[in-house]
Amino acid sequence: MKRAWNGAMPVTLSLPLHLERRQRPRYRRLKRLTIAALIALGVALLAAGFWLPAKAELAQHLLNRAWQRTTAGDAAARPWPWADTHPVARLTLPGGAEPLTVLDGASGRNLAFAPALMDGSAAPGESGVSVIAGHRDTHFRPLAALAIGDALTLERPDGSVFVYEVTDLDVVDSERAELRLDADESIVVLVTCWPFEAIDVGGSWRYVVTARERF
Repeated sequence: MKRAWNGAMPVTLSLPLHLERRQRPRYRRLKRLTIAALIALGVALLAAGFWLPAKAELAQHLLNRAWQRTTAGDAAARPWPWADTHPVARLTLPGGAEPLTVLDGASGRNLAFAPALMDGSAAPGESGVSVIAGHRDTHFRPLAALAIGDALTLERPDGSVFVYEVTDLDVVDSERAELRLDADESIVVLVTCWPFEAIDVGGSWRYVVTARERF
């Protein structure tokens, strides 16, 4: 059976030309804004990645000036006016690296600028254990390349220079390991976070370099 044609015609709806053209500039603006936002995010992340190394390098410049004042007789030479610390030694690692000024007191604030001598440990060059901490991604990154038998030096403000030989390289859990600070000889222990290439921060693992005075 054939159905009778009711006279209806297929209808095609289309947007007016001025409406179709209006969407294109809006899409382009949205695309430009998205690209600009991604570029801004990339720049921000890049700046954040370079901020800590740049901050550490600038701090060492100021600390070197404080060290010069310390060797000239100012026993409490502050690297910047609001600092509550002062240089106590200069540490030179093997490999031709520039000497690192060591601050007094291994607080989080001090470690952001330089290696620091932990409270309660022996003064550099004295009998006992001098514990110096530093960040793995800035000042103490060269510790990853140290080997048994390497030599490092510590200089005190009075001009005395002490040479130490690396005798042990260990990875320890700071929540379980204990570090004895009493010794009949002068020992330097360098401590930093481990592993060196870790992305996450705040772990309990530490890389410990032990060096004994060389005579």
